[in-house]
Amino acid sequence: MDTLSYKTQSATPSTIVKKWVVIDATDLVLGRLCSEVAKILRGKNKPDYTPNMDCGDNVIIINAEKVKLNGGKMEKREYLRYTGYPGGQRTFTPGDLMKKSFGVTVKGKHPLFIKVVKGMLPKTKLGAKQLTNLHVFNGSEHPFADKNPVVLDFNKIK
Repeated sequence: MDTLSYKTQSATPSTIVKKWVVIDATDLVLGRLCSEVAKILRGKNKPDYTPNMDCGDNVIIINAEKVKLNGGKMEKREYLRYTGYPGGQRTFTPGDLMKKSFGVTVKGKHPLFIKVVKGMLPKTKLGAKQLTNLHVFNGSEHPFADKNPVVLDFNKIK
């Protein structure tokens, strides 16, 4: 056997091919959807996955307002943040973030999806760069039609 055939091939910036993927979030569970989105953003679904490179695809999620959470978690679950001042601990629910998403000034940045997916990515500069490849819209329209995105059926991923 030739020992050179066993070399591990790592992705380089010249060999990385980034696609655009559209996922319809209608009637999908938030956590299960976001875990698959995090895998796509990192590139773990590709055979040439390299942990230290941004080899993931760009993901567009449409119909984000139709996503669901099981067991009444939309109002019962609480997220925490801290302002930095004494007594500055604030709580908010996924329902609060969903309401906030309708008034977002930067289109494509849905606060609930950003919060959930950010927790599933690495806490490094690379994770922050991979999070910029996520675009989430409440309606079925998105401005990335010129990128020729591939429609991904979430039910076939399972």
